[in-house]
Amino acid sequence: MSDVILVLGASGQIGIELTQELRILYGNKNVIASDIRKGNQKMMASGPFEIIDATDKETILVIIKKYNVTQVYLLAAMLSATAEQHPQKAWDLNMTSLLNVLDLAKDKYIKQIYWPSSIAVFGPKTPKENTPQNTIMQPSTVYGISKVAGEFWCNYYHEKFGVDVRSLRYPGIISWKSKPGGGTTDYAVDIFFNAIEKGSYQCFLSENTRLPMMYMNDAVRATIQLMQTDSENVKNRTSYNLAAISFTPKEIASEIKKHIGDFTISYQPDFRQQIADTWPESIDDSEARTDWNWQHNFDLAAMTSDILENLKINHLKISL
Repeated sequence: MSDVILVLGASGQIGIELTQELRILYGNKNVIASDIRKGNQKMMASGPFEIIDATDKETILVIIKKYNVTQVYLLAAMLSATAEQHPQKAWDLNMTSLLNVLDLAKDKYIKQIYWPSSIAVFGPKTPKENTPQNTIMQPSTVYGISKVAGEFWCNYYHEKFGVDVRSLRYPGIISWKSKPGGGTTDYAVDIFFNAIEKGSYQCFLSENTRLPMMYMNDAVRATIQLMQTDSENVKNRTSYNLAAISFTPKEIASEIKKHIGDFTISYQPDFRQQIADTWPESIDDSEARTDWNWQHNFDLAAMTSDILENLKINHLKISL
């Protein structure tokens, strides 16, 4: 029997591309996309789509029963910068949605859960270079606090009830297919759109702010690889460190200039700079590489080239 997958938060930055890849792998009818509002036209047309508020446990259960869902990918969340402006709403969404799905797995309505964590779990006292898997986690943001709590809830449900829940600590995720969703690392998405449209970019972080990043292609592949890995190889049930590349705004701008010679960048740090200053510069993800053979494919040069090539073809179809 094939797995049937429900993606909660399918219209977000990661959700759009992950849903598309899951439908290629599992078949369109076996991947139910959902979000609190309608998705993009391609997603709506290619397979089942349901309007679901991820904090509404009863509706989630109705959809699980309707389609005989076996796996849930819970991507619905309020991200770092937005969460700082709406702390209570962010906590309610991020925590209630996770506990809803964990409870449904505990009660045997579903077999497997994917839930993303983030480098936001780390804080100013965390080692900044090659941040270890197990280290000080004292986040200074609402988003980070919710992710730390979520990691321990996941581990608790696994240890106490045998729930098969799996998680990755995403670095900044970069994509050309959708606009940013309110994260501190989103400058690395914005910069490409502005390079194509305007030839210039005003960055909300300082030029030498180094952060861990990853191209969306690698993030989607890592997510599916973890979910397809045999359970005995998943030795971490809080969340795995995940890494690919680290760079600064100055470095990515320099890479873009190799393709767009007259591109210019200026810097006007805002409140997101304070968030970025508490995060690691690079991540040690050796446990993921050892336990389930994770390897990234894209470095900064390959990612930049691929994004600009695609945007030049498709940018008129994508709204800023």
